Amino acid sequence: MKNNNDGIAVVLPHSPLNRHHQTDIPDYLQRVYWWAYLHPNAVRLFEREWLVNLILWGNFARLRDAALAELGEKIDNNVLQIACVYGDFTQRIVSRLSGEGSLEVVDVAPIQLENLRRKIPAHPAVRLRLQDASALQYPDGHFDSTLLFFLLHEQPEEVRRATLAEAMRVTRPGGKIVIVDYHRPARLHPLNLPMQMVLRTLEPFAMDLWRSDIAAFLPSGVSPEAVSKTHYFGRLYQKVVVRV
Repeated sequence: MKNNNDGIAVVLPHSPLNRHHQTDIPDYLQRVYWWAYLHPNAVRLFEREWLVNLILWGNFARLRDAALAELGEKIDNNVLQIACVYGDFTQRIVSRLSGEGSLEVVDVAPIQLENLRRKIPAHPAVRLRLQDASALQYPDGHFDSTLLFFLLHEQPEEVRRATLAEAMRVTRPGGKIVIVDYHRPARLHPLNLPMQMVLRTLEPFAMDLWRSDIAAFLPSGVSPEAVSKTHYFGRLYQKVVVRV
């Protein structure tokens, strides 16, 4: 564990907590998304609130707040955020921590964890861990809530299925998994064709979420208590809440 001067603990792969964990960056991430998440220039470019908002057609704050509303104004339980997020998503979670509340953020890219560490304020109940979303190193039912904010569309189907299975496993019975991501827009949505072109060119796995419900990627043989879906911006985005 690396204890930084700002009070945020970053658990590195040589930590005893991670000694059995494979921290190699997945091939698909290096091949498809190096330009967005792995190159230092990418972090410098995309870590701009206005740019994140532009990419989401002005909907970043709305979608962020929709996800965080599921956690409540005061967070006094254990929250897991799977994958770092550009913008102030995590900072907003930290600002809501109260009482026994805690936040763990996992990401497979060290550069993303270091970038997040610089953004968030000191807090004794925040941990950043180098882990693969598809093979989490937590016991069953460890968290009360698990967040996946615009992650699933970036993963090949087999990785997406494994990530959701892990999210189900580490979320306690009665807890919730909150997912915000792309969705097939309404047929006459003015961005229907432009977004198809963008996604097919830059994010080749994203069209899976246009063709299938997120619930279709949940592990077979595991029945959630409930699954609810809310659409935003002409159905281009969705929030899915899975009750474990």
